[in-house]
Amino acid sequence: MRPPRKKVNFRPGDKVEVCSNEEGFFGSYYLATVVSALDNGLYVVRYDTLLEDDESKPLTLTVFPRELRPKPPRIATSSSFARYQRVDAFDNDGWWVGEITGKVDLDRYYVYFSTTHEEILYPASAIRVHQEWINGQWIRSN
Repeated sequence: MRPPRKKVNFRPGDKVEVCSNEEGFFGSYYLATVVSALDNGLYVVRYDTLLEDDESKPLTLTVFPRELRPKPPRIATSSSFARYQRVDAFDNDGWWVGEITGKVDLDRYYVYFSTTHEEILYPASAIRVHQEWINGQWIRSN
């Protein structure tokens, strides 16, 4: 049985990541800023990288608290990522969970995504150590 989730009360201006559960985007995270907390417990967020359909301004949506987590802390990596290490890769305006499957040279890695069964080459600058937000703490993925 999963332990209960620790409730986080986000405030306007807080930097968060929004988890997408939409088909084709499952498991991806997008950086956003909390605009307001509604009386019904929902939050209004403005995305940093996603735009309205007409691309005139940043996308603003109302989301459930379970879809939000604080922006994860930056973890400095040693000199390289390890094979099979769980990571997030930045692509299509968001962070996608995958695992390192190979290294091409000093700073390019193949990342495999189990949700799409794709393996894509990324520069190290577009990869971060994967972390899970569990019970109010960031847990580094092994």
